Amino acid sequence: MRHIKSKDTSIEVKLRKELWNRGYRYRKNVSNLPGKPDIVLTKYKIAIFCDSEFFHGKDWEVLKPRLEKSNNADYWVKKISRNMERDNEINKKLLFMGGTVIRFWGKDILKNIDDCISVIEDVIWEQKTTFDEYEIIDKEDFK
Repeated sequence: MRHIKSKDTSIEVKLRKELWNRGYRYRKNVSNLPGKPDIVLTKYKIAIFCDSEFFHGKDWEVLKPRLEKSNNADYWVKKISRNMERDNEINKKLLFMGGTVIRFWGKDILKNIDDCISVIEDVIWEQKTTFDEYEIIDKEDFK
């Protein structure tokens, strides 16, 4: 477990390089935001997480029964369940702060980087075209 990286993973680096090449500037691993997002587009208040399928419970209904049959089943089921709960808590905190949360699975980034960038650009476009006159949130919270 100690060899599993928490930042600068290959999926993060690939997404960051593509964003940079398209002219988007960001901050990485912002520690003063809940969950320490992998990428933050501060200008648009977008927090992006690059989640691995295993540790964040992709297809949990399929994965959980397989884990229950494996060694150390209690540990893994408890750990991944808690990770999924924490992801939901972090999403709620960031939304409450006025941000937008985008989560990508690692395989989606590796196989469909253009689709991932399109999702981000759609969110940015939506924010640019929707004028929110009630915006009171301090942008300093997202720097």
